[in-house]
Amino acid sequence: MASENLTAAAPVTLTEGALNELKKLIDQQEIGPDFGLRVGVEGGGCSGMSYILGFDQKKDGDSEYEVEGIRLLMNKAHGLYLAGMEIDFKNGLDARGFTFNNPNATSTCGCGSSFSA
Repeated sequence: MASENLTAAAPVTLTEGALNELKKLIDQQEIGPDFGLRVGVEGGGCSGMSYILGFDQKKDGDSEYEVEGIRLLMNKAHGLYLAGMEIDFKNGLDARGFTFNNPNATSTCGCGSSFSA
C-alpha cells in the first residue's frame, strides 16, 4: 500500500499560492502519479547552495510526504537544510516565481535561489 511510505509531517510547507501553481503545473504538463515534487539542495550558486524544485520520481534515500494533495519527495540528508522552510509562489510586478523562506539560511543571494547555512 502506497500510503505506508508516507511520513507523517513534511519538513517544508507550501503556501496557498504555491499549492495553486503546482496543481496548475501538474494539470498543464500532465504529470503522472508516479512523479512527485522534489525539494532539495545542491552545491552551487552565489551563496554556496542552491534549491532544487521540480517534478521527479522517487529515488533510494528519499522520504515521501503528502501536502494538500501534492506528493513531495526529499532526500533524507537534505532535511537538515530545509526543515521549517516555506515555499511560496509570487505573481506580481516585482517578483514572479517560486520563493523560499528558509529559517536555516544564514545568508542568501539577492535573487533568493541560493543560500548558505
